[in-house]
This record gives sequence, C-alpha cells and structure tokens, in this order.
Amino acid sequence: MVSLMQVSLFIKFKCYSVPFLGVANGAKCYSYLKPQAEEERKIAAEEKEKQDEQKQIERELAKAQDGSIIT
Repeated sequence: MVSLMQVSLFIKFKCYSVPFLGVANGAKCYSYLKPQAEEERKIAAEEKEKQDEQKQIERELAKAQDGSIIT
C-alpha cells in the first residue's frame, strides 16, 4: 500500500477554492447575461407576432382573390 503523504494546507485550499470560484464566476456571468437574453426573446416574440399577422393577411387576401375568380 501507498503511505499517506502530508499535503500542504495551501494546496488543499487551492484544490477546494478553484471550483468554488468557477461556480461564483459562472453565476456572475449568468446574472449579467440573463437580462440581455430576456430582451432578445422579447424582441423575437414581437417580430414573430408581426410575421404571423402578415402571413394571416396574405392568406386572407389569397382566399379573397380565389373566391372572386370562381364566382
């Protein structure tokens, strides 16, 4: 068996603090980017509504033109 070694307290601290700092940095980036993503989703939803309206108008015009040709 391998005998246990004395590991420096500094090395232990580093091993446990680096993942914690990574999580803290990720949370900071997420909180910074979240409002921007919400704004982009809001703009995309508005654009989709406009496109849906335009498609609906085009369909109604096409139906109106088809109906007048048949009668």
